[in-house]
Amino acid sequence: MTPSSIRKVYQGIADRRQMFRMFDRHPQRPNRSPDDGALYCGEWFEIGQADHDHMFEILPPLWIRADMFAMREFLTGSISSVFFALRIDGQPRCFHGYCDLRDQGSPDRMRAAIIERESRPVKVMTREERLEHIWSSTHDDYRGYAGERWAEHLRGERTVLFYGGHRGTVLKLLDQLTDAEIAAKLPVHLRYLPDTIAA
Repeated sequence: MTPSSIRKVYQGIADRRQMFRMFDRHPQRPNRSPDDGALYCGEWFEIGQADHDHMFEILPPLWIRADMFAMREFLTGSISSVFFALRIDGQPRCFHGYCDLRDQGSPDRMRAAIIERESRPVKVMTREERLEHIWSSTHDDYRGYAGERWAEHLRGERTVLFYGGHRGTVLKLLDQLTDAEIAAKLPVHLRYLPDTIAA
């Protein structure tokens, strides 16, 4: 349960309901504490222009730069929402990300990572992005964290319910889903995207 680094957590443009739901993608995490910032820091996803503008109007921002602003309210510790209005391949697009505002370079690194990831000429999804999309789009009732019934070294790892055919519904560790299980959990339009761009 220790993600960090900058990572895309949802494929496509999140609608308003999904956006608010993804503001806390880890509500069931065990041993919640104000020090859970590493779990959120670096997560980003695309939103619509109207939702970007809506968030700008909720409260006066903590700060504004040319193509980004930070929310005044912090999620946990020094982690706060940063909203980006970027031009990628000539198209205006908007994004939300969680940055550690103790690190002044954090928003700029996220901005660069978003532009690099979204400027790829072909739609692709890495295995990690597929798993994050599954986690983001699975209802809270069907995802959670490994508890006391799991081996001690697995406790706290993310889990999802998976329909296992003749075995019925099975609780599986998210990062141990097979490629076939990942494909079954993804929406049809995302199942067959390549993992990498051919050279």
